Amino acid sequence: MAAPEPAPRRGREREREDESEDESDILEESPCGRWQKRREQEKIQTMFEQLVLVDHPNIVKLHKYWLDASEARARVIFITEYVSSGSLKQFLKKTKKNHKAMNARAWKRWCTQILSALSFLHACSPPIIHGNLTSDTIFIQHNGLIKIGSVWHRIFSNALPDDLRSPIRAEREELRNLHFFPPEYGEVADGTAVDIFSFGMCALEMAVLEIQANGDTRVTEEAITRARHSLSDPNMREFILSCLARDPSHRPSAHNLLFHRVLFEVHSLKLLAAHCFIQHQYLMPENVVEEKTKAVDLHAVLAEIPRPPRPPLQWRYSEVACLELDKFLEDVRNGIYPLMNFAAARPLGLPRVLAPPPEEAQKAKTPTPEPFDSETRKVIQMQCNLERSEDKARWHLTLLLVLEDRLHRQLTYDLLPTDSAQDLATELVHYGFVHEDDRTKLAAFLESTFLKYLGAQP
Repeated sequence: MAAPEPAPRRGREREREDESEDESDILEESPCGRWQKRREQEKIQTMFEQLVLVDHPNIVKLHKYWLDASEARARVIFITEYVSSGSLKQFLKKTKKNHKAMNARAWKRWCTQILSALSFLHACSPPIIHGNLTSDTIFIQHNGLIKIGSVWHRIFSNALPDDLRSPIRAEREELRNLHFFPPEYGEVADGTAVDIFSFGMCALEMAVLEIQANGDTRVTEEAITRARHSLSDPNMREFILSCLARDPSHRPSAHNLLFHRVLFEVHSLKLLAAHCFIQHQYLMPENVVEEKTKAVDLHAVLAEIPRPPRPPLQWRYSEVACLELDKFLEDVRNGIYPLMNFAAARPLGLPRVLAPPPEEAQKAKTPTPEPFDSETRKVIQMQCNLERSEDKARWHLTLLLVLEDRLHRQLTYDLLPTDSAQDLATELVHYGFVHEDDRTKLAAFLESTFLKYLGAQP
């Protein structure tokens, strides 16, 4: 019997290279050799840690996640905020079934909210590309608040090795959703223009309620053309056509679309005042709106227009319809009425970039876990009280914080002579009681409290 021919040298070398690459991807291994922590797991963990930092009123919030390797197939379990009324596609179908037309004002408000979220993502460095924006991944709350979900979709799929990406890729390439992706999809790397094309198709679907598909398969170009021609508003048609331009370089940015004449409007003084009120609400008592409303003199003059030589034109509080001010402030706080027309090209408060950290940062990272979880919720209201101890030797501080999810957190502390407002704020952030972004305003609030009670900062 002839001896088997030895494997070619190059083949053996490639096998050894593949083995060494596989070994280099193993970060940790159990003594028995059965359990291994690979580099893909670390990538996924890094991505989800960064996704938790994304905080925008029109993006579905990722609250918690954990890796479960207890079963044969490892999985990532994550908790997002609850969106009460389902997807945009479900809502549009229900609206059409009830023989209702889309309200133009609602369409504008929804487009503004979606573009607000896209402008936020695209302004990050590097830009965060959603890459899977459809009417199935846009959600709506019962109060009309729009949120885009599946922001993790593209990032998560890129973090996975090729052999694990197929379920995600198959979901994206489902026939009924292919019309949401631009002509260049699959031929060039995704850019922000991909999301603009997808948004344009969503805006068209919102305007006509449904783009008729060919049976249960994909939506044809003819169906899209018919839907465009059915639009009666020329500004709306031009707006959508600019998003659906075949050349990605001709599509406008999300930020510029917010200034398009079909969406742009001068904000009312009421809306500007509401945003200002919410930004500084932590300085006011919790029931300030109710108290101020009760204290209003209905016969007092609300506004006056001078008209010399004629008497001025006056409006009194009794002549103005009493609006549900609490509900309006809640809607503004939730992001239904964003002030994007005043925003810079790069929004403030961006999260750390959703991209893998540099090699140097990875090498410098230590395995020591953080001692405390960081607070992710912002403070919307603060109250502080100082009382003398019974022996009059020290001051006792009580701090009440109302977080954005309506959680009330009460903290107490005995002040030391060496304590400063800045030190206390830094300590509360360190121990996970307060969001990092609230450090400065908390320090200013504590300092004003110290001045009020003590006459000088302790």
